[in-house]
Amino acid sequence: MNRRKLLVVFGLGALAGALPALAQQKGKVWRIGFFYFGSRQSALESGRYDLFLQGMRDLGYVEGKNFTLETRFADGMSDRIPGFAAELVRSKVDVIVATGTPVYHALKKATSTLPIVITVTADPVADGIAASLARPGGNFTGLSTGSREVFPKHVEFLKIAVPKLSRIGILWNSANDAHPARMKEMQAIARQVGIQTVTADGRTVSDIERGFATMTRERAGAVIILNDTFFVQQQRQIAGLAANHKLPSIFGGIEYAEAGGLMGYGQNILDNFRRAATYVDKILKGAKPGDLPIEQPTRLTLVINRKTAKAIGLVFPQELELRADRVIE
Repeated sequence: MNRRKLLVVFGLGALAGALPALAQQKGKVWRIGFFYFGSRQSALESGRYDLFLQGMRDLGYVEGKNFTLETRFADGMSDRIPGFAAELVRSKVDVIVATGTPVYHALKKATSTLPIVITVTADPVADGIAASLARPGGNFTGLSTGSREVFPKHVEFLKIAVPKLSRIGILWNSANDAHPARMKEMQAIARQVGIQTVTADGRTVSDIERGFATMTRERAGAVIILNDTFFVQQQRQIAGLAANHKLPSIFGGIEYAEAGGLMGYGQNILDNFRRAATYVDKILKGAKPGDLPIEQPTRLTLVINRKTAKAIGLVFPQELELRADRVIE
């Protein structure tokens, strides 16, 4: 009996010691960083910012009650990114939700311990932020777009839309560390089907305008826009320039067609921002980012804009319309 009483006393003592810690954890206000390569306006207009917040709400989090956001928007200016990365690390946030390859690389240099949830990347292993998709290791995890797999499809769809296509323009961003390798990959894919390429660097708004002039001058018959957060920010400008220059165009984000571009083919990237909240939740509950597999897309979507096709004098072949998941009239 004495031994049983002693165990009860010790048990109650241990529980009493644990209760303050449990209460503190339950009442903790988490600090979450949201680091976006594009502008605040772009993040809001695209729905990416709100979808992340919706994902948090779906998991029972209430902004201002049990979490706060520390935001940084680079406005597509790569020179701002290292400073913002350092600021977020110094601010002692618990986890950072990040968008944009330059942002990932800056954060990798700034910290090796703070958990980072990525939202958009074609190949996190090739980008050097994960050891593998199944076990990323280190402090990065999150969601990929798998867009390297869609590169051949971008060429294929433009070739179907423009059967006599012999030269394709590629709009890339030299501020995106991943773009040089992806541009070379796209060039190799085009060469395999006998298509030459013209490249244009769209690092700034003015560069994008000059790039379209260059592609037109060098007789590109269509244009592929490489996936980039800055290009998402400027997608209406890009779609307008493509239409003005009568260039059939395709982008890896399906929202590009909704913004007036001819075709968008890829994953529904918007859903990644809602899903990013599930990674944040797991990390806040104690999971290590390096142990959380990086999620890949399970479905790719083709959206075509018939109104834009008409504006540039293009009639979609029936084959392309039949393969489209959605046709914008």
